[in-house]
Amino acid sequence: MTKLHASAALLALISSTAANAQSTTPGDQPAPAPAQGTRTTSYDAAFFAQYAPRTALDIARRVPGFNLDLGNTDTRGFAGAAGNVVINGARPSSKAETLETTLARIPARSVVRVEIGPGDLYGAEYSGKSQVLNVILSAEGGFDGNVTVAARRIYTGHVTPTGSASAMIKRGASTINLSGGTDHSFNWEEGSDTLTNLVTGAQLEHRRKFNSYREFNPYVSGSWALEHAQDRAVRLNARWAAGRFDLEQRNRVTPVGDPQRDDSLFQDYDNPVFEIGGDVTRPLAGGAIKLVGLATRRKRNNFDTYIQRSGLLDDGAVVVGGFEQTQKAKRGETIGRLSWTRQDLAGFSFETGGEAVLNTLDSAVDFFLLDDQGERVRIDLPVDHATVKEKRAEAFVNVGRSLSPALRVDAGLTYEFSKLSVRGDTTADRTLKFLKPKATIDWKPGGGWHTQFSVGRTVAQLDFFDFISVAELSSDRVNAGNANLLPQRAWEFRFTVDRPILGEGLVKLDLGHDRISLLQDRILIFDEAGQGFDAPGNIGTGKRSFARLNVDAPLGSLWSGLRVKANATIQRTRVEDPISGEMRNFSGYYPDWEWNAEARRDSGAFSYGFVIANRDRFTFFRTNEFDTNYNGGPYGTAFIEYRPNPRTAITLDVDNALNTSGHRLRRLFIPNRADTDLSFRELRERNRHPDFGLTIKRSFGGASAVAPPAQ
Repeated sequence: MTKLHASAALLALISSTAANAQSTTPGDQPAPAPAQGTRTTSYDAAFFAQYAPRTALDIARRVPGFNLDLGNTDTRGFAGAAGNVVINGARPSSKAETLETTLARIPARSVVRVEIGPGDLYGAEYSGKSQVLNVILSAEGGFDGNVTVAARRIYTGHVTPTGSASAMIKRGASTINLSGGTDHSFNWEEGSDTLTNLVTGAQLEHRRKFNSYREFNPYVSGSWALEHAQDRAVRLNARWAAGRFDLEQRNRVTPVGDPQRDDSLFQDYDNPVFEIGGDVTRPLAGGAIKLVGLATRRKRNNFDTYIQRSGLLDDGAVVVGGFEQTQKAKRGETIGRLSWTRQDLAGFSFETGGEAVLNTLDSAVDFFLLDDQGERVRIDLPVDHATVKEKRAEAFVNVGRSLSPALRVDAGLTYEFSKLSVRGDTTADRTLKFLKPKATIDWKPGGGWHTQFSVGRTVAQLDFFDFISVAELSSDRVNAGNANLLPQRAWEFRFTVDRPILGEGLVKLDLGHDRISLLQDRILIFDEAGQGFDAPGNIGTGKRSFARLNVDAPLGSLWSGLRVKANATIQRTRVEDPISGEMRNFSGYYPDWEWNAEARRDSGAFSYGFVIANRDRFTFFRTNEFDTNYNGGPYGTAFIEYRPNPRTAITLDVDNALNTSGHRLRRLFIPNRADTDLSFRELRERNRHPDFGLTIKRSFGGASAVAPPAQ
């Protein structure tokens, strides 16, 4: 039996069990159902009372059968960065702020209900998604807020405090939302590297390493909305975040046949971001016209240095060499998007519009060798100074129609045009044009079953930093830039089937197949001196198939308040390696399998539970190494929460509860896999060990959860 057939058989078994189960079980809420003639399932605020949520994020995580998709804030443009949550039917007009942050600053008491429906209900950005969550907020005026203080203790005994606060002020149709926090974390990691000869197996070097790294990302954000109706709204938002990361590594190196020495690695990264945006919606010709404007500015100010010493620090060792690198970059994105939507145009839902985007990058990398006199000697990298500018525009049209109460068809076409230029150490210009059609069939055959099939053409975005060369001092390698990189494109086929089980539970199976051309991976390029470098590049045609099973099961009949969630994914990726000519997996995070399971029980003032997860190893197939990452075993977390009163929650949690280590196996080929003189095997092992957190959340204010008027 194949893996895909096994998933289908498991779905059939669960469905058979669900068909024989009672529609409700003692201790569980009645199963919500779509209203007659609608395409959404609604859960009111009372349904989530058993979980004592503090924010809209807590509610979103407890919606039966719903998997939160936070979107991708690094994606250029507005449409492609969408997750799968809207608020009062509208997408938040922000990119720098993740959906997780946006939902976390909405007090749970302001949420009247949530609705789950297919993505086509909420505009072109969501039309390919099988599930989108609509968070409906109260229309009642008032003041609500949350304060969170927390501390984490790592295995060394170090305690790191952090905190955040948010407030929502509502007066009539006007809503002000303010939030801020420290977003502070500190971790200590210990492990070792063992370097051996790949041919003989003889050990060449052993390194004992201790890493301390700190992330400090204080932020402030605010938004204002004036919402009279779905087609009469104005929203503004702004956010600033510091984005700082620091690492210090102590490295005890023991070469075979040579004295020990104490090396060090330091990283100091500053990546602030500022964003301002908003949208305006007005009625027009029986529909609604919406204008979105967004401006994001990011900086990258990174410093790395690796110091090699003559011996041990305790013996007075001095610096005898090393490397140093600075990277300074500015990224800018300015977006304008205009769309017109009408729900009934000659019996069709209709949406059309366009988006214009200006993206820029100005990056300078300076890489130095430190000699035994402490002097810096500059090393030129291919394309280490460059500016990138992209002018991109797209026009789209989407139409849909319900052929019956159980069957709906949607189709769309997007035309994308971009003009990209690279200047500096290299010159590259290109104009790209793409047609991206898509179609979706949504069918509810009865008996609670829901199916969806979609097909569409997608075009990946280029990462501008792939054009720039940069050294990785922590990995002793150089990533060359490739200004001639082209975006990969794919035909994506998706099939989804889901069905309620055990009352308000859900089982869902997703199947997918992608046929990819110009697959982006790693290629060998050469500089003017004939020296080869590993770089991003296009290597040909690839295929990806996957099956993903999600089960959300309320088990209150076994133990009051118990709920179990589980999901498992299997996938297969194949592409021809550009050096060996053999078929292999895609580079990057494409494990053949991964799974996680969560058990949670809510009982009165207490809640407790755990999550356990694991995945197969995955490999980056570089031209000069195979870089494989894998876990030392399943990874687990656990928590217990106590609520002394309705406004306060005290949570104790443990991360890495199973003391799982991370492993990295590198097989290195010098100078590269196409022409190997030497080969090595490097095994890295790291462990943060269990750490414990204490979190206190307190809500205040008292706006009532009253549903907004029908619109």
